[in-house]
Amino acid sequence: MLDRLHTMRVFLSVVEEGGFTAAARHLSMTVPHVTRHVAALEEQLGTRLLQRTTRRVSLTASGERYAARVREILEAVEAAMAEAQSNTSALQGVLRIVAAPALTDALIAPLAAAFRTRYPGITLDVYVDPQPVPDVNRYDLGFLQVPEGFDAHIVARTLSTSEAILCAAPSYIARHGEPRTPQELAQHLCVLRRPAGLHRDSLALWRSQQSTTVPPEHDIEVTAAITINQTASILQMVLDGAGIATFTLDAAGPFLAQGLLQQVLPGWITGRVSVLAALPSRKHLPLRTQAFLDFVFEAHRAGKIDRC
Repeated sequence: MLDRLHTMRVFLSVVEEGGFTAAARHLSMTVPHVTRHVAALEEQLGTRLLQRTTRRVSLTASGERYAARVREILEAVEAAMAEAQSNTSALQGVLRIVAAPALTDALIAPLAAAFRTRYPGITLDVYVDPQPVPDVNRYDLGFLQVPEGFDAHIVARTLSTSEAILCAAPSYIARHGEPRTPQELAQHLCVLRRPAGLHRDSLALWRSQQSTTVPPEHDIEVTAAITINQTASILQMVLDGAGIATFTLDAAGPFLAQGLLQQVLPGWITGRVSVLAALPSRKHLPLRTQAFLDFVFEAHRAGKIDRC
């Protein structure tokens, strides 16, 4: 039975890692060893589970059904083992987390050492993914930052929700003046986060408290002094006076309170953003995942980590 479970784990790793080589690396096995496990499984079942080409591996119809059942079986086995562990010192294993760069900096990095101190048996394996919505099913836990109305049919808990506002440094306002209407944004310099493939520089504006699932009241073409495909550096650029940018109210709050930033066009927002703790589509939640979730939410409520 143990050998059969091991073979199931090998097969599922090939599926989740996207190939034999990646699975072998993840499992610390050789590629031929992984290949033999899958071949023996297919022979035992009397059906082909994987379609193999020189570039990729994909599931057959039988493979899709089998992979779904194997995932349930392995999760049930892991849950049974976890339930048998009755105290904190027994919590152990690898917790695989995926998060966007900004959320890694704001949520995971500040808590990693303290979490490991409390749960020394749990190893954190964090993958920083710039994609807005990574495949959470390949991990134990994911942290996503998504717009209002987001629905990807995932299981998730909301950590925070915040309006996105326009801000600039007092030094920029002193040099360039302050826009008084949305239309005046067109005469100002902006620092924009522009994903790959998007070529139009614009800012959509809704009134504060208005749902952002409806079309914006204004969509203003602006002059981009700087564009960048990630948000980590935007704050420093704006603090240095490079231009106007959008931040969540949670993120900008401390800098507004200190006078380092100034809100532009109060009463208008550029969106509404939620931070989600997303879970794979599993029936059982491992204790180590629940422990990290509780740790993050506890720290967030206590103000021990940055607002996102």
